[in-house]
Amino acid sequence: MQFADLDLNKVYSYADYFKWQFEERVELIKGKIFRMSPSPNPIHQTISGYLHIELGYFLKRKPCRVYSAPFDVRLPQKTNNDEDIFTVLQPDLCVICDKSKIDKRGCIGAPDIVVEILSPSNNTKDIIYKFEAYEQAGVKEYWVVSQDQTFVINTLINGKYVPSRQMTIGDTVTSPILPGFSLDLKDLFESTIAEEGRSRV
Repeated sequence: MQFADLDLNKVYSYADYFKWQFEERVELIKGKIFRMSPSPNPIHQTISGYLHIELGYFLKRKPCRVYSAPFDVRLPQKTNNDEDIFTVLQPDLCVICDKSKIDKRGCIGAPDIVVEILSPSNNTKDIIYKFEAYEQAGVKEYWVVSQDQTFVINTLINGKYVPSRQMTIGDTVTSPILPGFSLDLKDLFESTIAEEGRSRV
């Protein structure tokens, strides 16, 4: 089967998703297919790499683990059966503290933290559709990092996300899920400024 053979108006499950062998990367949100963006740009990759290193170093010898895309996160609503799962996402990064959620296919169930790095082509999907999917699944924190150097943490409180203020250079990110972790946004975003300068050469 090719991507062009799919009916984009149809509802698909993870059982369908797992069989697909075409090159295009896709995600499922409530059974609907969302085609993923082409290869991420250098600034996106710089942010992702920096966060992965910082989180990975902090989590060394701790029970939580950080995973980066491509890594399937299945978000079941009823049962864990493949045919009953209609949302399968590939967040840029996710932190998972419950090892029982990890299997050979990725993660099944809500990660503790999900990180999405916004690019101009995927803002609507990440801000609206993924926001709702992560909220409904019970992801405790949804970090949204924008390439325009802003950082927002959506914290799940009584089943609904409450956004932090918009943080940027000069702010430090902390999380009650990761006691002792701190992220200096000056260091994070200055690395993207350097990458942007190189891309203009």
